[in-house]
Amino acid sequence: MNSFFKYILKRVFFMLITLWIIATITYFLMKLLPGTPYTNAEKLSAEQIALLNKQMGLDKPVIVQYGIYLSNLLHFDFGVSFQFKNQPVANLLSSRIGPSLQLGLQAIIVGTLGGILLGSISAMRQNTWIDTTATLVAILGRSIPNFVFAVLLQYVFAMKLHILPIAKWDSFAYTILPTIALAMSPLADSARFIRTEMVEVLHSDYVELARAKGLSRWEIVFRHGLRNSLIPLLTLLGPLAVGLMTGSLVVENIFAIPGIGEQFVKSITTNDYPTIMAVTILYSAMLIFVILIVDILYGIVDPRIRVSEGSRG
Repeated sequence: MNSFFKYILKRVFFMLITLWIIATITYFLMKLLPGTPYTNAEKLSAEQIALLNKQMGLDKPVIVQYGIYLSNLLHFDFGVSFQFKNQPVANLLSSRIGPSLQLGLQAIIVGTLGGILLGSISAMRQNTWIDTTATLVAILGRSIPNFVFAVLLQYVFAMKLHILPIAKWDSFAYTILPTIALAMSPLADSARFIRTEMVEVLHSDYVELARAKGLSRWEIVFRHGLRNSLIPLLTLLGPLAVGLMTGSLVVENIFAIPGIGEQFVKSITTNDYPTIMAVTILYSAMLIFVILIVDILYGIVDPRIRVSEGSRG
C-alpha cells in the first residue's frame, strides 16, 4: 500500500508540474497573437486603447501580468471575459462544460466498445474478408479527420435521408451524429490494437489448452483472449482522450453545439485572453486527469509498474 501511495503521489506531482508548464507556454504564446481584444478596435483612438489597457491590466509588463495571473489562478480565479463584459470566465465555462463532457464521454464509450468488438471479430476471422473489411474501416477511421466525417454524416443522414437533425443541441437525437464523428478515431485505434493483441493471445499455449478442454470460440475470446488484450489497451486511453479533446473543438462548431470547444474558437478570433487561458487549462487538466486515472489503473492491474516506480523513487 505504501508503494502504491508513493506511485499516485508521484503522478500527481508530475501532473501539477505539467499544468504549470502548459499554462506558462500558452500564456506567452497568447501574447503574440496579433490585434487587440477590443471590438471595433480600428475605430478607437490610441488614447482610448491605452485607457482600456489600463482598465484590463494590460498596460503592465508581460512578466508582471503573468505573475498576477498565476496568483489569481491559485485561487481558481480565471478573470473576466473580454468578449462578454463583466462576465466571469468561470461562470461562462460552467454553463458550457456539460455538452462537451457528455459528447466526449459518449464518443469514448462508443469508440472504445465498438473498436473492441471490431478488433475481436477481425482477430477471430483472421485473413478473411471480414478481417480485411475491419482493417479497412480502422484505416479510414484513423486517416480521415473527424470533422470530415462530421460533414459527411450531416450530408447523408440529415440532408439526404432526413433521419437525424443536422445541428444544434436539444435532445439526445442531436448528439448522435457528433458522437459518431468523434468516435471514429478511438474506434479505429482500439480495433487495430485489440486485433494485434488478440491474434497473439489466440495463438498462445494456454488458449490452445482451453480449446483442448472443449471451450467454445466465444468463451475463449471473452474469458481468455479479451481479458489479456484489454490490459495493454489502458495505455491507449490517454492518446484517445487527446484526439477527442482536440477534435471536439472543430466538431462542436460544425454542429453548433454550445460547448467549450465552440467558445474556445470564438475566444481566439476575438483575442479574449482570459477565456483562451481558462479553456486551455481546463482541457489540459481533463486530459492529465484521464492519464492519471489510466496510470493508476495500470498500476492496479500490473503491480510490477508501481513496484519499479517506487524502487526508482
